[in-house]
Amino acid sequence: MESRSLRYFVAVAEELNFARAAERLGICAPPLSRAIRKLEADLGITLFERTTHRVRPTPAGTVLLKEARIALDALQAAGRRAQRAAGPESKLVLAIKADGDGGLLEPILARYATEAAALPVTIRLSGWGDQARLIRQGEADAALIHEPFDRTGLDAETVAVEPRVAALPAAHPLAALDRLSLADLAIPGVEPGRLDGLARYLDSVVERHHIADLSQLLTLVELGEVVTLLPGSVTVRYPRPGIAYREVPDAPPATLSIVWPQQSRSTATAALVRAATSVVPSERKAA
Repeated sequence: MESRSLRYFVAVAEELNFARAAERLGICAPPLSRAIRKLEADLGITLFERTTHRVRPTPAGTVLLKEARIALDALQAAGRRAQRAAGPESKLVLAIKADGDGGLLEPILARYATEAAALPVTIRLSGWGDQARLIRQGEADAALIHEPFDRTGLDAETVAVEPRVAALPAAHPLAALDRLSLADLAIPGVEPGRLDGLARYLDSVVERHHIADLSQLLTLVELGEVVTLLPGSVTVRYPRPGIAYREVPDAPPATLSIVWPQQSRSTATAALVRAATSVVPSERKAA
């Protein structure tokens, strides 16, 4: 299969419409349709169910969509890493979300600097949930990411695990209590021991309020627009008189991981992983 065929296929599978996919690709619909039929003929399978009203992937098409995204990301990443390697100075790019390092970035970099394979580190600040994408697309060599995240094509090791706390406006009625439960907070979809519901809730808050970083999220908490759960280290690093932080023992813990590409054979990246996983005592990495 050629990369062009895969790009065409992914566009149709994501748009679920040949005309929209053709517009996205900058080509006409008839050549796109012919290319998809040729791909189906080459593979000997049907990739789409087509009716006069809709287009949707078959089970085989669904599988190919996942694999094609990985393959296209890998091709793009290979080109970008090669371009970076051709630069005047070898370096390692570490992606982090602003304020998303749990206060551990400096000790990690200090420990990394003692490694024989260490390279100069460039910090790539990313938006909410962008770190894994930057690695897959070759724009970063590693990242610090809080669970959960899409692990496709990635390896990860735990850096630290800490309890989560509720962040409430200081005037909120629940702020009068020393400890809260998830039932007290009644956050939609958030249940004890479940990270997926919390991730969906945070994603919805970020999208609804166009939040770029933790500072903006905390401002919304102060204004009474949002009640949320955050890693416990936030209470030390970002004390605010307008916010009450309260323990929530049944909330899922916050797990910070160091993440890198599965195919990486970089000794510099391996050294960074060693450094990141050694700065926190082992008891703070317990599940």
